[in-house]
Amino acid sequence: MTQNPDVLVVGGGVIGVCTAYALQERGVSTTLVERGEICAGASHGNGGWIFPSESSPIPGPGVIRESLPWLIDPESPLYIRPRPSLSLLRWMWKFRAACNETDMRRSYRLRRALSLASLELYEKLAAIDGLEFGFKREGLIIACRTRKAMTEAEQDLRLLEAEGGSAKWLSADELCQRNRSLSPNLAGGIELPADAHITPGDFVRNLAVELERRGVSIRPNTEVLDIEWSRRAPVRVRTTRGDFTASEVVLAAGAWTPELSRSLGLRVPVQAAKGYSISVERPEDYPETPVMLAEAKVFVTPMGAMLRMGGTLELAGLDLRINRRRLDAVARATRTYMPGLAPTPTIEIWRGLRPLTPDDLPIIGRPRGTAGLILATGHGMSGISQGPMTGELIAQIVTGEKPSLDIAPFSPDRF
Repeated sequence: MTQNPDVLVVGGGVIGVCTAYALQERGVSTTLVERGEICAGASHGNGGWIFPSESSPIPGPGVIRESLPWLIDPESPLYIRPRPSLSLLRWMWKFRAACNETDMRRSYRLRRALSLASLELYEKLAAIDGLEFGFKREGLIIACRTRKAMTEAEQDLRLLEAEGGSAKWLSADELCQRNRSLSPNLAGGIELPADAHITPGDFVRNLAVELERRGVSIRPNTEVLDIEWSRRAPVRVRTTRGDFTASEVVLAAGAWTPELSRSLGLRVPVQAAKGYSISVERPEDYPETPVMLAEAKVFVTPMGAMLRMGGTLELAGLDLRINRRRLDAVARATRTYMPGLAPTPTIEIWRGLRPLTPDDLPIIGRPRGTAGLILATGHGMSGISQGPMTGELIAQIVTGEKPSLDIAPFSPDRF
């Protein structure tokens, strides 16, 4: 049986459901397919942050020099597993080229614009009757152990203030007042009052339910086997649950997008960046504001009755094995910064693959020379923060509207 929606969205994470929602809002016939269960990938176990105030990209001046010791330390915040991979070498060469002041500032502005627009859209989504996803606009706190981290944070604050944002410096005593679990021996921190967080799994799954209620076909456990594209005919997509033809196909398959694109002759510079999280029962009276443990690059986020701790970035290909040393590093960092955190039962240990581009900007748009194909991937660790606006931009491309933001910087052809 061949199914014929106007648009077929491939990927059941935050980017996929946000794209399907924006298309449905415009009356476009849409089907979404997902290789596993909805929200089974990177969207499930992440920190759930919507963080326009913390928009610095990973590449920047001095990043390579400062992170060289990390690259060979399996317990570091950033680790590249040695392996023979031409695509990884190409990716690292492009990453090196993005590590300069000009590109960093440009990326900061673009990432912040996506997150600010998404934050507004989250507020509208939270107002939909019955759509619950734990939206909290309680800001973020960055906790620093050392003066060096405070100095680095000051540089980020100058970027934020230049773009119209605001923040507040916190002493060690003020940090402890905000969160009694934090160590009194920290150097200090920063409060970013404008930011927000959600429970990401609830958002993606509940939005998928809302989409089905509105008539969108949601097809989990439907793996794409092949995509047939030509200049004149509709795109044909062969899956494990039958064939689809559509005027437009949106590839929002996260870290698996390069693999799906290869048969179309496309080279998508996205690396799978593995991250980990540990979710536990939330201690009694734990506050609502998430905390970033600065030097460790570990987040601690309250999500209803759950507290989630996670982070790290491991470039190891499409490998979902759990590296216990990296997982233990997350737990150890949490105990170091938050010695007052009462131990509670573990709910879930998770790992997932985030799609990371060399410049830490997403890929949004049509590759040159194609028709009927749109890429929406490469959001790295910012998929939740940038998801709703990405969906809007994709829907605007499909319907021929003028995009709300300039999409040229996100072009698939910029590499």
